[in-house]
Amino acid sequence: MRETPRSQSTASDNRAEPPQPRPARALAHTTGASRSGTPHRSDGRPPHTPRGARQPGHLGRPGTTPPVPGRPAVFSAVVLFAVITWQVVVAGPLARLDERLSRSLVDSVPRGLSELGADLGNMPVALPVLGCAMAYAVWRGRRSQALAAGLAMALVPLLVVPLKEWTARPGPLEPWAAGYYPSGHTATAMVAYFGAAFLVSRRLIPLAAVLTAATAAGLILRGFHWPLDVLASVALCVPLLRWPVLAERYGRRTSVTDDPESRDDDAKAGTAGGPAGP
Repeated sequence: MRETPRSQSTASDNRAEPPQPRPARALAHTTGASRSGTPHRSDGRPPHTPRGARQPGHLGRPGTTPPVPGRPAVFSAVVLFAVITWQVVVAGPLARLDERLSRSLVDSVPRGLSELGADLGNMPVALPVLGCAMAYAVWRGRRSQALAAGLAMALVPLLVVPLKEWTARPGPLEPWAAGYYPSGHTATAMVAYFGAAFLVSRRLIPLAAVLTAATAAGLILRGFHWPLDVLASVALCVPLLRWPVLAERYGRRTSVTDDPESRDDDAKAGTAGGPAGP
């Protein structure tokens, strides 16, 4: 039986040699190995931690939950409201076109149907809906969101009433009266119904849009408001519907102190640093 001859080495050959790199192992930890795109994963699988698996979006940007208007939408709404207000105050060409359009739309449907839509913007109808949604949010422990929705509704008359007195625009069917711009009923319906949808479920947002559109259409077709009155109210309420973003930021700041784990850590720290028990 043959044995493989072993190499004989002397004391002079016993020198320290630098470690030789292993190409296969180094390649496994190279960025982009197996097309993973991560420096410490060679199999391409996503990390198993919940934080690594989800992809949170920016607050108030499209795709958040709930889908509130983003900053570009708010800026566009502010610009639109400024242009409409300017045209109404100076009686510009846009305001004259608005009056001609209103005359062709008033009473184009049965009055009973248009009045039914306009009544959706009455406070006795819209405010109870928002109140029930606020109570539901408080019951679910989302007090900051309920408070933000209530503040948004409280801002509606604070913004609409001074604008009505300043513009003093007469109505389509009552040219001797003033104070029709912007539409308070449209603003009330939009903030109330969308606020209720944000508090209860985002699946109700299409229903909120339908109720707001029905209110606006009823006001125009019945002759209670000019079309620009309604459109200006919609633009005015878009910034007010940003309250879920503020409520989420406020909730994140307070959630640190309300976290049970953080309270337990504080209690352990206080027990360790305090006097020993009997």
